[in-house]
Amino acid sequence: MKITYHGQSCFVIESGEHRLIIDPFLSGNEKAVIKPEDVKVSYVVLTHGHADHVLDAEAIARNNDATIIAANELAVYYARKGLKIHPLGIGGKADFPFGRVKVTLAFHGSGVETEQGLVYVGPPVGYLLTIEGKTIYHAGDTGLFGDMKILGELNQIDLALLPIGDNFTMGPEDALIASEWLRAKTVIPMHYNTFPLIAQDGAQFVQDLKTRGIQGVELKIGETYEL
Repeated sequence: MKITYHGQSCFVIESGEHRLIIDPFLSGNEKAVIKPEDVKVSYVVLTHGHADHVLDAEAIARNNDATIIAANELAVYYARKGLKIHPLGIGGKADFPFGRVKVTLAFHGSGVETEQGLVYVGPPVGYLLTIEGKTIYHAGDTGLFGDMKILGELNQIDLALLPIGDNFTMGPEDALIASEWLRAKTVIPMHYNTFPLIAQDGAQFVQDLKTRGIQGVELKIGETYEL
């Protein structure tokens, strides 16, 4: 299985013939190395409605006739645009051709900017993705929360994708605590260095993980990690 980082919280996961993209933010990210029209996927997974997570969701879903997986309200928002969806709720799970998706808590906000103003589109979420017998935790945008301990106790997390940008999400210090609570075998930082407010040192975060006995991997935009 291949996990490729495309900046902010965007990842493409490839497993055999299956491909999915999480939180596509490409056309609005000057650091991105691919364009929305380059993306070939069957599923678009969304953690919440902010533009830096959904900006290219509609275009990618239309171009690929892909299914959008999202919290119910956000999924319905896209269904009204004529797109295929699979809605989920916190704590719920569903099986797909590529594996299983389970929805977790995330503590943040969620709204889509429209011509009429900001529209609430349900709760922000994270995901536990079980693919090829491996479990990937994409935390979405979130602060540190105590139930991360429970996630670590109940799941064998092979890879955790955690925000470290601070200001809008956890910063590096809280992400280190989250890494310990989650008991993840490997941690990849995300949601940082896209713009000045969330500037962080990914290499230092990985080094700090190492001092705690946790493997960390700093992926540059466009780089791939094999799980």
